[in-house]
Amino acid sequence: MHQSVLLEEVIDALAPAGGGVYVDANLGLGGHAERILQESAPDGRLIGFEWDQEAMAMARARLAPFGSRVEFVPQNFAAMPQCLKELGISKVDGILCDLGLSSYQLDASQRGFTFKGSQPLDMRMDSRQGQTAGDLINRASEEELADIFFYFGEERQARRIASSIVESRKTFSIDTTDQLVTIVEKAIPKKFHPKKIHVATKVFQALRIAVNHELENLIELLKFAPEILKNDAKFCVISFHSLEDRLVKRAFGDSQTLAIVTKRPIGAGEEELTINPRARSAKLRVAKKVEKR
Repeated sequence: MHQSVLLEEVIDALAPAGGGVYVDANLGLGGHAERILQESAPDGRLIGFEWDQEAMAMARARLAPFGSRVEFVPQNFAAMPQCLKELGISKVDGILCDLGLSSYQLDASQRGFTFKGSQPLDMRMDSRQGQTAGDLINRASEEELADIFFYFGEERQARRIASSIVESRKTFSIDTTDQLVTIVEKAIPKKFHPKKIHVATKVFQALRIAVNHELENLIELLKFAPEILKNDAKFCVISFHSLEDRLVKRAFGDSQTLAIVTKRPIGAGEEELTINPRARSAKLRVAKKVEKR
């Protein structure tokens, strides 16, 4: 079972209560949503956004006991303002956005999010969307690939990797995760291989971000979220890498209608890390809607 990261910390910050309307912007497998619904009984409502159709199906099954208290929206959270308007909701009592992938998506979805084994280079969160990671790898120019790896993955060997990819695809189409891993491993000299993470980690992160327009979607959410929060409502964001965290920190600090609740991001404790090592990079930032400063 997927472990929802920082679950208790999120519930403490969000403080869901009966009669409230809450948004889970990245529903995943429904772990956070389940607790929000439990804590907001008997009549709290939850609007769950999830554009991964497989994850949505699992969340629907998990949250079925809550009946009409849950509204499922099969869209990316960037569509939130219009979707809430269509549901007749103008303001909400809290927003949670967990930007991470579930263990299912990483390990079992067979869409190429992980570099373990051999999977198709897909990486689309929503299979209805356009280009795959394989499309990018096989069609983008060397300069475009280098920029993706450098800016989205913060990969210092970006140009070397991009060059190796372009050279490799002259002889074969790069269609699987293991093919890409092999190219990255050979492109980066052993002395530059990181000790704590896999050598291809940053490349895979960068491709996933690029394919799903993750940073653009997050920027949109950070822009419109204050407008749909009631006064004193909380906005909780869990990020997993520095690019996301910097965007959240800057948006909270620059906002005229958000007051920062967490001066420093909240991380997972020892007990959670023992159960779920993937929580080690999770950072929770919380802000509260206030009158314009």
